[in-house]
Parts: sequence; C-alpha cells; structure tokens
Amino acid sequence: MNVFVYDGTFEGVLTAVFEAYERKLFPDSLVAEGEMLPLFYDNLVPVTADAAKADRVWRALQKKLSPAGLSVVASVWLSEQPEAPMLLFRYVCKTVDAPQSIELNFGDEDVLLATQLARKVWKERSRIIQFLRFQKAADGTYFAVIEPEYNVLALALPHFTDRFADQTWLIYDRRRRLGYYYDLHEVREVSFSEEDMLRFCGKPDDALLDSDELLFQKLWKAYFHAISIKERANPRLHRQNLPARFWKYLPEKY
Repeated sequence: MNVFVYDGTFEGVLTAVFEAYERKLFPDSLVAEGEMLPLFYDNLVPVTADAAKADRVWRALQKKLSPAGLSVVASVWLSEQPEAPMLLFRYVCKTVDAPQSIELNFGDEDVLLATQLARKVWKERSRIIQFLRFQKAADGTYFAVIEPEYNVLALALPHFTDRFADQTWLIYDRRRRLGYYYDLHEVREVSFSEEDMLRFCGKPDDALLDSDELLFQKLWKAYFHAISIKERANPRLHRQNLPARFWKYLPEKY
C-alpha cells in the first residue's frame, strides 16, 4: 500500500497529483498531516504543498473540463467528507489521462460519486441563501450566524454581495470559526474567539440589537403566525422543507 501524507489543503491534493506522475507512484490512500496512518503500508511519501505544481495541475484541468466540471472538483473538496481527498485525487487523475472530458461519464463510479457529492454541496449553498437571516446590530451592521453541513459560505458570497451591496454585513460560519465582513467596498475574511461567539449562539442578547430590529422581529413573528393554519400543520413536511438544524438561528423560531 502506498500512502501519501499531505498538509490537508486543496493545494496539497493537487501537488500530490503532480508528485504521483513525477514519481510514477500512485497512492492507495491520502492522509492529512496529524491523522492516523494505516496499520500496514509499503511506501510512505510526504508531500509538501507547492503552488507552482498545484497550478500546473489546475491548468491541465482547465483544458479538459468545462466550468461546471471545475465546479465539481472544487465542490468535492468543500464537502469536507472523509472520502473527498482520495475521490478528488482519482477524479483529477482520470481527467488528466482521458483524451476528452470525463465529467459526463456517469458510468465511471468516481465521476458519479463526485457529481453526486457536488450536487449536495450546491444544495446546501441554496439552503444557506434561503434560510440565512440577517439581524441588525446596534452599530448598524447586519449580521448572521450559520452552521452549514458543508463548507459552502464562500460559494454563497457572490449572492450576498450582489443582493445586499448597499449595507455592511457580517456572515459567520460558527462550525468552522470563519466569517466574511462586507464594508460596502470589499469582502474580508474574519474570525472570532469562541468566547465572543458564545454571545451569538442562538438568540442574541437584545442589548446587541438595534431597537428597530426588535420591532421588525416582532412584526415578522406576528406575520409568521398569522399565515399559519393550525389545521393544516404538517410537522414532517415542515422539517423536510426547513431542516431543524437551521432553526437555532431563525428569529421566527426563537
């Protein structure tokens, strides 16, 4: 068994592809630094992420894949699933070796699995756009906290920068302790300590909110209850359309 140990980054996976062709040695497993190694292996190959090598592999993919195919590659990585690195490695290698694009060859198990996983990632992006709720802080900044299943916040940013271009906002992924702040000009990456984020776990303290925000939340809840028909309540369908994992950060559910 051949094991490649990489740094746990997307650039590291692409570098591993380059190293595999250069060494003519292909891994049976990709293991991120710090993860447990297999009990038995024949070769252990450390891979140091190299921007130049990763860029060469990416440019090779651009020649073989459409924008949709490149999106599949990126989305598989953003899924953060345990099988994603090795699946991505095989998908990239098959793309490089094939005389033409493999992205629609669903008879290939890796192509099918990668495409299915990418669709799940983009579905989660759509859910974030649907279910994210901004709240206006006392300083005028609109903020929202989310905990998506996949690392999709970066995929949703173009929507928010276009839709809410006239207001400052902050969207924070609490699971990954990573957020983005828009100041009317550009989007910047931000992070907070866990202690700071405890104040935004679920319903924020009223003292943190703009006075108008509290009024609008009351109006929104009144509307939410007014349109609900008790006799037609269908909790199962409700959870199917609005998964309970999103409820923590929805003002109408407080």
